[in-house]
Amino acid sequence: MSKEIGDHGDSSNSDLKWLCRTGLILKDHGLEKLQNSHVLVVGLGGVGSFAAEALARSGIGEITIVDGDSVDPSNRNRQLCALSTTHGLLKADVMEERMLAINPTLRLNKRVEFLTPEKVKELISSAKFDFVLDCIDSISPKCRLIAECIFKKRPFISSMGAGGCVDPSNIKYAKLSRTEFCPLAGAVRSGLKLIGVNHFKKIRIVYCKEPRIEDSLMLTDGSNFKKSAYGTMSYMPAIFGLYMSSFAIRKLTGIDEERFIRNAKPK
Repeated sequence: MSKEIGDHGDSSNSDLKWLCRTGLILKDHGLEKLQNSHVLVVGLGGVGSFAAEALARSGIGEITIVDGDSVDPSNRNRQLCALSTTHGLLKADVMEERMLAINPTLRLNKRVEFLTPEKVKELISSAKFDFVLDCIDSISPKCRLIAECIFKKRPFISSMGAGGCVDPSNIKYAKLSRTEFCPLAGAVRSGLKLIGVNHFKKIRIVYCKEPRIEDSLMLTDGSNFKKSAYGTMSYMPAIFGLYMSSFAIRKLTGIDEERFIRNAKPK
């Protein structure tokens, strides 16, 4: 009898039947690749919370999440962890509960801390991550994380700014060397140059090719390396996060390459 996709035995620790719809696309070998992958998500705000949950729903076997912030009422318009009932709770704690409710067998590592530039090296060296999602919105730690991923040869993708934009059709995958209308991308390029990274063509990002609504910019108190922020529509960071999780999943499974090979064969 042939094995059904997602049918990996009767044990609750190996039961992947809940992933049967994913298995129809990725097949058993794709699900196995995800089960054997360890992904790091840094930042659990509007981008990172949606990215982390999408990874959990895709059957990633091990995920490390990093965030030191608590839920603020102003987060509720865009962050998955922000509800009227979660004000004041740690974002990492809320996301841990959600992700383990989705997949109780997920190996979830939680680090409740703001990632300072000094802590980045230790984090990236702490495990052999198969993929890293940079969802940080503060320039200094963001640049350090990108640089350390390059130095340690960790595959990664970085999110640029989702604020000040309204049209999701302008969200693109790109190389950091080629962006338009994105102030954060320009600041990241400058920051990377200061720490010895001068080549941006291999740095993959998600960004929005849309002029910012300038009068939506506000200054902040400068804590946690963040000096300003744009107004944000509910859907924009979520789409950024889903773009990032999609990129990671497709790279980990090789599904893009497999589809290219299949489509290149003569019919």
